[in-house]
Amino acid sequence: MQIIDAHHHLWDVEKNGASYPWFSEDLADKGWGDASMLLRNYTPQSLLADAETAGLQILKSVHVQANFDFSNPVAETRWLERAARQDGAQNLPSAIVGYADLSAENVSQVLEAHAEHGRFRGIRQVLNRHENPTLNRAPHDYLNDPAWRTGLGVLSTMGLSFDAQIYFHQADQLARIARALPDLRIVVDHALMPAERDADKIEGWRQAVTRLADLPNVWMKISGFGMVDNAWTTDSIRPFAHHCIDAFGPSRIMFGSNFPVDKIMSDYGRLWRAYADLISGYSEDERNDMLIATAERFYRI
Repeated sequence: MQIIDAHHHLWDVEKNGASYPWFSEDLADKGWGDASMLLRNYTPQSLLADAETAGLQILKSVHVQANFDFSNPVAETRWLERAARQDGAQNLPSAIVGYADLSAENVSQVLEAHAEHGRFRGIRQVLNRHENPTLNRAPHDYLNDPAWRTGLGVLSTMGLSFDAQIYFHQADQLARIARALPDLRIVVDHALMPAERDADKIEGWRQAVTRLADLPNVWMKISGFGMVDNAWTTDSIRPFAHHCIDAFGPSRIMFGSNFPVDKIMSDYGRLWRAYADLISGYSEDERNDMLIATAERFYRI
């Protein structure tokens, strides 16, 4: 099966270990299980080896910021450009989604420095806010920060995209921003992270997905289920994936592995076999959109 992996992470802790704050810290329990396996290199060659073992062909791929040194995020983009040109990397990653603090006064300069690199396509700044401290991922409520929204406008003006990692209760805030910036292409990461599984929370998640799908400049990325359900099965993720596809349509759906984080919960082959099963009832053109073409269009690769 040929795929574009639209969401993965890469790092070289041997060369850049000091630049990953999480590498030198005691990894907190985020509900992912034993995260010690993350404390080793994961390079383009590592990703390709996982795909080869699974009998998959990665045509292109998208690296999403991996919490590199927040004071020097362009260095991650610079390293990725070099890594893609190394022997055995097969020109991966094809696109780089970097980090910038969009609320910072120097955001324009940071974005311009990122944009000097040909693979750079946009920014992810994690936005997850939750009253439960184990689910809280962002240090600040950026969605309600006027300075942050100004920075997002700079991103839009530069023709760059934004990867939005939020929970369903933040969807209306994101929708207001998407309507205010109609030229900004936004992709919602990890299927809007259905982390809470009470019936009312699932219904709230479903409605939030539907509302976001009404916005033509918003796409959906199906990925990261392992972070919200360590013991996921194809059947357990099926209703979430199918609701996303039904709401957005195949032309605005892409799939990603979230490796190596989701490698804690599943091998690469099992994950992509699950994805293939989930979309087996769609037409060949629709499957091609979800596995390849949507990511090509969104990330311009």
